[in-house]
Amino acid sequence: MTFPKHIKIVEVGPRDGLQNEAEIISTEDKVKLIEYLGESGLSVIEAGSFVSPKWVPQMADSANVFLDIFRRKGVTYTALTPNMKGLENAINAGVDEVAVFAAASESFSRKNINCSVEESIERFRPLCEEASARNIPVRGYVSCVLGCPYEGSVSPYAVRNVSKDLLDLGCYEISLGDTIGTGTPGNARILIDTVLDDVPLEKLAVHFHDTYGQALANIYAVLEQGVAVVDSSIGGLGGCPYASGAAGNVATEDVLYLLDGLGIETGISMDKILKASWFISGILGRPPASKVANALGDGSPLS
Repeated sequence: MTFPKHIKIVEVGPRDGLQNEAEIISTEDKVKLIEYLGESGLSVIEAGSFVSPKWVPQMADSANVFLDIFRRKGVTYTALTPNMKGLENAINAGVDEVAVFAAASESFSRKNINCSVEESIERFRPLCEEASARNIPVRGYVSCVLGCPYEGSVSPYAVRNVSKDLLDLGCYEISLGDTIGTGTPGNARILIDTVLDDVPLEKLAVHFHDTYGQALANIYAVLEQGVAVVDSSIGGLGGCPYASGAAGNVATEDVLYLLDGLGIETGISMDKILKASWFISGILGRPPASKVANALGDGSPLS
């Protein structure tokens, strides 16, 4: 069995992880979290989102977060930008990379961004063109790739089509998101096989939620297929405001433990990841959702 020699972990905790928290986290604490994560060896950190504060109040201070963080050499600091206004604000804040998101489910698309899947793609076209003109990389997210809270099962061919559309817009990487966490290794493999008909393997990433405890198994399954980019969230933070009951993202420290056990390189320090995990958990007033964080403690000698 052959796995990729190196895996890129995309840390989504400061954005996708925190956006669903009801209590507003201070800008100072968000900056500290991002700097702890940067010290760990992570190469990509999704640090904020330039969306309407009316819809996602937790992200209202993203511009200040980007202005305040220490930019560590070798780390890419990214943000979600759903529209041209978001892109403009992200550019002004000095974001390294932006992301757009579409759904593989028509119902989810209408509930989430109030338009059809096809309309969402067209909305992103001028954004991607402007980003390209400014040499800003654009990443594409696809939601509900293994299930939808409104439609149930989702066809892998629908995922393939949306992924190809995002690729054609100029997205350099497509992250396939199991938004409600219903996926299993079997249908995760089928999904990757199907999407590979139109999207090269080196442009694919996976983004698993752990609602049914399948996230690590799903990651293992797609590693066997050669997928080499995995999204994860420190402490297992996250969820989806438009998908009731969806548990958090797979925890970064749990993914790291899996990859370390397989001998796959990441360049990430477990001790420093644990420090970040327990820091944000302390701010939130609850232990991490991560099995590894609870087993190992905060990484200090006295843990």
